[in-house]
Order: sequence, then structure tokens, then C-alpha cells
Amino acid sequence: MPGPLLRTLRGENLASRPVWLMRQAGRYLPEYRALRAEKGGFLELVYDAPAAAEITLQPIRRFGFDGAILFSDILIVPYAMGQNLSFVAGEGPRLSPRLLDTALIALRAMPERLAPIYDTVRQVRAQLSPDRTLLGFAGSPWTVATYMVAGEGSRDQADTRAMAYRDPGAFAAIIDAITAVTIEYLAGQIEAGAEAVQLFDSWAGTLAPVEFDRWVIAPNAAITAAIKARYPQVPVIGFPKGAGEKLVAYVQGTKVDAVGIDETIDPKWAAKALPAGLPVQGNLDPLLLLAGGEELSDRTRAILDCFADRPHVFNLGHGIGQFTPVAHVEHLLGVVRNWRA
Repeated sequence: MPGPLLRTLRGENLASRPVWLMRQAGRYLPEYRALRAEKGGFLELVYDAPAAAEITLQPIRRFGFDGAILFSDILIVPYAMGQNLSFVAGEGPRLSPRLLDTALIALRAMPERLAPIYDTVRQVRAQLSPDRTLLGFAGSPWTVATYMVAGEGSRDQADTRAMAYRDPGAFAAIIDAITAVTIEYLAGQIEAGAEAVQLFDSWAGTLAPVEFDRWVIAPNAAITAAIKARYPQVPVIGFPKGAGEKLVAYVQGTKVDAVGIDETIDPKWAAKALPAGLPVQGNLDPLLLLAGGEELSDRTRAILDCFADRPHVFNLGHGIGQFTPVAHVEHLLGVVRNWRA
């Protein structure tokens, strides 16, 4: 029988809630920091399949989460599309050449850069118990495009938004190219053993409604449709961070199997506004997990109570912070696992 996470993503409303945390494999864990000190930089870890598999499995061994999410990065797709990728300590990722300065057609695709990621998936699946779900992922086209255009992350994605207004045809070509690669990338992860996939749209909240429809909903709908056509049993989780009231349109337009909601969404509103029976994932504030205390317990129970009448995967509203105490994660898991619908 599939594990509780996969069953929930397929629409079962279980009495106890499966739980995993975005960025659960990473910097807050001492075993991760030790391995990184031994192996080198972030990209070197991603492309060392045994190391990446070990990092993926570390939080499962420590906490027993119901899902293991692949240790990788959303910028592997532009890297495979021909941009150079590096990670600058203290500053984050850099892509070059920027598509502000270089035409998309000037890039030389390098799909072989995806192969080591599939190897990681295979190694994790071979070591993961059958009751734990292996999650693959990719960045959604809009969020990936913001990095490809500007060459780095930004607070308001102004360069990319301006380009989309100024030359929508050229920007549509970028979105379409990312969409096509992402479909094949997710398919490769599924073929290697991923049982569900998540689309991260970290910058969806910066777009006006018309642009949200065009650059978030439409490409995510295309990806979801393609994955469901090939792999009808593999759930697709959409996570449009910052979507706010546009979340309903996102769910209806993309037809994702489950939706992740960030910490700014009122769970009471989401429980009423989203389609009945739709699996929901979220949405504890990562900073509350960092802070801990009685408020952490109270808010966790409140979120669980809000979604008692629908399938619910407990998670954070975004990724776990690097300075989060391990003891706080252990406390959170105790609260979630002792709750019953």
C-alpha cells in the first residue's frame, strides 16, 4: 500500500496527517553541514549523486518524515538549457549570460546536465522504505525565468516583469522553452522513481492578475497536463507562493492535484474557498518554527483543525530556515503526530 503522503495527495482524508517540510534536507541539520564541509560547495553536492542521495535521506533518518524531497535546485533547468550556474557564498545563485543581454537562441542546450539528478533519484528510491514517498520537483517557468533574465534573484523581479511587458513575444518564447524542458525533467525524475512532484513558483506573488494568468497559470497548466497524461497516478503539487486570492484561479486553471499554501494565507479562508476535497499542503510560518514556544503548538493545531474536513499534508508556508533548532522540529512533529481528525 502507498504511504500516507501519497495517499493524501491522491485525495484520501486520513485521520492522522502526513508531514514533510520544504527544504527539510539542508543547512539546519548538523549532518548536512558536516557533509558539505567534506564535499565542497552546493553545486558540487547536487552533482555528486551519492552525496545528494545521502542529504535527501538525512531528515528521513532523523525525523521519520512521510516524504523525502530530492536534494537539488530549481536552477538545474536553466543550467541544462545552456546557462552557466554558480553559487556565490552569502549572495546566492548566479546565471550567465543573462537573457537581458543575450538571446535565448544563443544558448546551447546541455540536457546531459540532468542525468546526475536522475541518478540521485534512483539511489534515494533504492534506500527509501516503501511507506515513505519520494518527491521530485522543479521550479515553475515564471520563477525560473526571473533568474534566467536577470541572472540572479531580486526582491521584486522588476527586470523580468518589465521585459514581459516590453516584449511579450520574446518572453513567451523563454517561458515556452522552460516549460518544455521542465516537462521532460519531471518525467525523468518520475521514471527514476519519484512518486509525486512539486512545482515551486516562489515569485508568483509579484505579478498582476493578467500577468499571473499568462505567466503562472498557463505554463503550470501545460506542465500538469503533460505529466498527468503520461503518469496519471503521479500527483502534481502546485506551490504559487504569494498568490493570495488568486490561489482559487490557480487551482482551477492549472488542475494540479494538490496545492501548497504559504504562511500569508488564512487557513480558514483556504478551507472555505478552495474546491472541496482538494488536498492542501501547508502552511506554518517558518519563522514560528524558528521561534518555537507555546505559540508554535497552538498555531500548528489551529492549522490542522482548519483542514480537518479535507486531505491535508502538514508543511511550512515556505522553506525551513537555516538556523531552526532541531529540537523545534522534533516538537512540531510531536504535535502533528498526536493530532487526529
